[in-house]
Amino acid sequence: MSADRHFFDTNILVYTFDRREPEKAHRATVLVHSALQTGQGIISYQVVQEFVAVARKPFRIAMTFDEIQKFWEKTLRPMTQVHSSPALFMRAFEICRVNQTSWCDSLIIAAAIQARCKILYSEDFQHGSQFGDLVVENPFR
Repeated sequence: MSADRHFFDTNILVYTFDRREPEKAHRATVLVHSALQTGQGIISYQVVQEFVAVARKPFRIAMTFDEIQKFWEKTLRPMTQVHSSPALFMRAFEICRVNQTSWCDSLIIAAAIQARCKILYSEDFQHGSQFGDLVVENPFR
């Protein structure tokens, strides 16, 4: 894992609970654990909201609210550093317009850039794509 600040897309966090894909679950768990130890892993409130929405569905085994709250307290909260703001939305509008990305993806990219991350861990973007100094890395490649 890089020593640079890095941003996690929601899918990386979801994979930490994926019993159907143990290799991805292991890799995601290692990344998240390292991020918590180094303090270099960043997420936004959007990622938290998306995670909770997915976790409540039977995505492998539906999580209870108590389980989600425990994960929030130990994992999500320490990494949540980007909040919604007019500046974040303005940057996301520009990213959406220039790169033809979806609104949700543009918000993820904008949040990672705002947090001065060098890496965006995600499997939803093309590996190696760049948005300024931000580089997309698919950790499951």
